[in-house]
Amino acid sequence: MPLILIAEDEAAIADTVLYALRSEGLETEHCQLAREVVPRVRAGGVDVVVLDVGLPDASGFDVCRELRAFSDVPVIFLTARNDEIDRVLGLELGADDYVAKPFSPRELVARVRARLRRLHPATPDAGWIRQGGFAIDRDGHRIHYQDRPLDLTRYEYALLAALLQRPGAILSRAQLMDRGWDSDADSMDRTVDTHIKTLRGKLRAAGAEPDPIRTHRGLGYAIEL
Repeated sequence: MPLILIAEDEAAIADTVLYALRSEGLETEHCQLAREVVPRVRAGGVDVVVLDVGLPDASGFDVCRELRAFSDVPVIFLTARNDEIDRVLGLELGADDYVAKPFSPRELVARVRARLRRLHPATPDAGWIRQGGFAIDRDGHRIHYQDRPLDLTRYEYALLAALLQRPGAILSRAQLMDRGWDSDADSMDRTVDTHIKTLRGKLRAAGAEPDPIRTHRGLGYAIEL
């Protein structure tokens, strides 16, 4: 489980960030002071540091400089400063990204995940095929979104696999049923709509926003990558 170290002295901001990351299944630790960061990183096991520039006992810039003397752990600056010179300074010191307050917790999570993907690139089995944010193992009947496994029913998997086979193409309900249903027991169009609805809910829970599945009235459904 990746470990994200948050160095932030404002309790409200720290709590928001910690909650957002934990909701995404990431392990977190929290430091309030700059002097706590370097020893914790030296101890090992930290995958990404989210570092506030304005810590009460020292500048985050100084902390980053110390970290870069011995570690290449990804650093994302979190700061109220939005001046270009501050962004440039942070990047020149070896930071990997820069998020200015106020910020969207969802955006910060996305930036953390981007750093994790570069740090630990996915090495799926030979049977996995990547398409946009999706990875599909057709032989194993598995689909991941942003490296998170989707817990799909048989029909949900069949629908999503059919859509991913032809990204952007509009597939009618009949075409989707041909690919997903092996009998006429569930042969009503409304069945497809119901499974699309539950599938959308699972994708949304996995962070797929906006909804990648497009409804084309009178025609069917398509997936946009």
